[in-house]
Amino acid sequence: MAGNSDPLTPRAKLAVTAGKAVAAASRAAGRGSGSVIGGRVALKLDPDLLARLAQNLDCVLVSATNGKTTTTRLIAEALRAAGPVVSNALGANMPAGITSALAGGSDAKFGVIEVDEKYLAGVARDTDPKCIALLNLSRDQLDRAAETRMLAENWREGLAGSKAVVVANADDPLVVWAASSSPNVIWVAAGQMWKDDAWSCPSCGGVMQRPGDDWFCGECGFRRPTPSWALSGDHVIDPHGSAWPIHLQLPGRANKANAASSAAVAAVFGVPPQVALERMYQVQAVAGRYDVVQFEGRDLRLLLAKNPAGWLETFSLIDPPPTPVILSVNARSADGTDTSWLWDVDYTRLTGHPICVIGDRKLDLAVRLEVANQQFQVCEDLDQAVQLCPPGRIEVIANYTAFQDLRRRVGN
Repeated sequence: MAGNSDPLTPRAKLAVTAGKAVAAASRAAGRGSGSVIGGRVALKLDPDLLARLAQNLDCVLVSATNGKTTTTRLIAEALRAAGPVVSNALGANMPAGITSALAGGSDAKFGVIEVDEKYLAGVARDTDPKCIALLNLSRDQLDRAAETRMLAENWREGLAGSKAVVVANADDPLVVWAASSSPNVIWVAAGQMWKDDAWSCPSCGGVMQRPGDDWFCGECGFRRPTPSWALSGDHVIDPHGSAWPIHLQLPGRANKANAASSAAVAAVFGVPPQVALERMYQVQAVAGRYDVVQFEGRDLRLLLAKNPAGWLETFSLIDPPPTPVILSVNARSADGTDTSWLWDVDYTRLTGHPICVIGDRKLDLAVRLEVANQQFQVCEDLDQAVQLCPPGRIEVIANYTAFQDLRRRVGN
């Protein structure tokens, strides 16, 4: 680990070794990266292993419903300007996956850790982070995720009194309410396109007023804090009022917002905005997201959208009609088995695009598109859908396991 003393006890070293062995066996058997099963085994052998691995690292935790993996990657790139970084870059964001990732970073100075929303408070206790980035909260995995206000309450209670600097989105009332229990908060005006989970006040239940970009509760006075960092078009405005250009290879407004939050986090670690934002330009794709791949003579751009907020942002990225769009939705355990969220997505935004529908729940999606008066074809699989599209660019939008299926099929 960074520093002079070795924090690992003999038991912890055994746990790390066993975890790596199990992960390697899992990879050899073709069962994925092995990080989760390896971490589970390691934590069984030493339940305090995550805390031990983190104790010589300056950690930043990143949590949100959307944008965690990308923002984690952007922050990791920025902090490499100041020293070696260990990160769970592939998105295994529960304690087992995080433990596995940290076990692989013996010379690291910084730990940049994506954390599933439900595990944030526990991981914060174990890792004693220097900084926590909170981006947004919205509905996701309806069959098992707690209602969004309950998640915000978990964050609020779990972060109360935390010594960490909390970098939080001032435009999301749920995030603001959750972060307000922390003594040290840096507010970022990162925007909020999806507002349907934030019409009632998280503090008192009153109706939220939303004039322009502002918001406040007319009943209890809970209101948007004054941000010290802001996304403004293609620039990040820092606390001194200086505007720094955002140059990203990743598309869309949501990624500019992720970059703004990442620049604020980097500044906590002493990396100036210009250096941080230049580093972020290196990121071309994140775990396959935004990659353009050649398949059957077409250029497929792979886009991940897991919930209504994500679909809304993704629709704003795609090339204009008549670019064909392939939509793929599954409802396996990692996605959440309840697909009723499809009715929260405004599919009229796809008007004019030829649409092909694939995935385990293609018929659920077909019914939704029918109601939205969209022209579409239901296809057996990706190969058939691509054959129906003309040569050139195709936008492919998929939820979580459907996205993994696509990556395997196109060899990405």
